[in-house]
Amino acid sequence: MFLRDRNGPPGRLSLRVGLGQGSGMSRRLVVTPELMLRAYGAGLFPMAESRDDPTLHWFDPEERGILPLDGFHCPRRLMRTVRAGSYEVSTDREFPLVIQGCAAAAPGREGTWINGDIEALFTELHRRGHAHSVECRADGALVGGLYGVSLGGVFFGESMFSVARDASKVALVHLVARLRLGGYRLLDTQFVTTHLSQFGACEIPRAEYHRRLDAAARLPARWPAKVPAEALDREFAEFVA
Repeated sequence: MFLRDRNGPPGRLSLRVGLGQGSGMSRRLVVTPELMLRAYGAGLFPMAESRDDPTLHWFDPEERGILPLDGFHCPRRLMRTVRAGSYEVSTDREFPLVIQGCAAAAPGREGTWINGDIEALFTELHRRGHAHSVECRADGALVGGLYGVSLGGVFFGESMFSVARDASKVALVHLVARLRLGGYRLLDTQFVTTHLSQFGACEIPRAEYHRRLDAAARLPARWPAKVPAEALDREFAEFVA
């Protein structure tokens, strides 16, 4: 999700996993990109307890966070920042750097749920066209961004980071605009945080989430790599709270 709840809900499934077979007496379940996509399609999402934790925990919470694409709203001050072009925004240009930025320690976030296996799996999903990033730069330097998984008409938001004011929020506004233009119908945030609630994020029961997931995953959505500025402007005009 965009901001992980490290405590998470009870009843999680924990597996010792890896990209290959372990050494010595320890054997590890091989988690492939194909298995990851199947898990997301079934409503599961993974996280580790720390960067060094070899155990992958799978979650399917009773209440699921989503950000309705037809109910997204953006504070006016933030929209002024978006439209002022304070950041250069791109997609899929530096996916590995975005996931590294999300995994890096930051004030108030000393640990990470992104271990080496998760980073490698999502990077491979990106190489295959199933994971995407939105980047924000200032003076050529990457200062914020987000990434997630794409499956049909569903985008599963995984994480975001920012080292400059509002950079991750600007990336989120651009993400939503692109998802709407690409025909997506569901933006999964997994949990709801104060950060996301200001944009209209809400929780829905597990059964309702699975119903929406099944329907949206069947849709032929398209990740819009290049979007004309006027098309983005029209979307932005719909977002002002």
